[in-house]
Amino acid sequence: MNIIIAVPSKGRISEPAIEILKKAGLQLKDGQNRKLKSKTYNENIEIMFARARDIPEFVEDGIVDMGITGLDLIKEKGVDIEILTDLKFGETSLVIASPEDSNINSIDDLNSKMTIATEFPNLTKNYLKSKNLDLKIVELSGSTEIAPFIGVSDVISDLTSTGTTLKMNHLKQIDTILNSSIKLVANKNSHKNKNNIIESVNISVQGVIQAQSKKLVMMNAENSKLNEIKDVMPAMTGPTVSKVLSKEDTVAVQAVVDESEVFTLVNKLKTAGAKDILVVPIERII
Repeated sequence: MNIIIAVPSKGRISEPAIEILKKAGLQLKDGQNRKLKSKTYNENIEIMFARARDIPEFVEDGIVDMGITGLDLIKEKGVDIEILTDLKFGETSLVIASPEDSNINSIDDLNSKMTIATEFPNLTKNYLKSKNLDLKIVELSGSTEIAPFIGVSDVISDLTSTGTTLKMNHLKQIDTILNSSIKLVANKNSHKNKNNIIESVNISVQGVIQAQSKKLVMMNAENSKLNEIKDVMPAMTGPTVSKVLSKEDTVAVQAVVDESEVFTLVNKLKTAGAKDILVVPIERII
């Protein structure tokens, strides 16, 4: 049973998506020489490269079985697909913004005589409707930020990650339509009929995501120091301890910990008597 996974061919999503699949065991056989389709080292799984904007519809229509794309695009297209896993990158927000020197400071300042420019007309229309607003919507395919300054619109709705681009273009955020991130998704029929292989991909990807914020900490210590070391180890399920074949009464200790704890933990372990401390990255946690 074979499946095809759609991945963005370019843009900010592409490389991180490919890297996650690689760590999940789905490395491209063709390396960086991307074609429309590339085989992976799993003979049942192929990668198809497509525009991120097209992937939600490709998944819904069954052209591909799975895909990696943004929640913003999924909601904009209004597709009926399975959202399997949040990939924990590409966080962004679709916001409404107005010129800094305008009197439009909140959603309450908008009225039906105004115009809004956006690349997301459906999300924008639905949100305005929920606020009982009926602005004219002008759909643009890029450079949305300049629309208020060339007379195209009064306000815009656009994606922002940090707000820096808005500030650079002398815009201020007045409302948020949607918070988005990158998702692993599946066609509903494929998820039902090819569940075993799709869930295998999903579980492997989830293992990669979980491992991103973890480190494996390994060390040696005298057996007499073991209790002190165990007291400072914030392990997932407790540290693993094994006997070291040496002249001294020595044990090896290892545990998986949060990356944010490593700096403080290493110093505590040293104080507790640990030596030969290693901090090792983890590829997957299943």
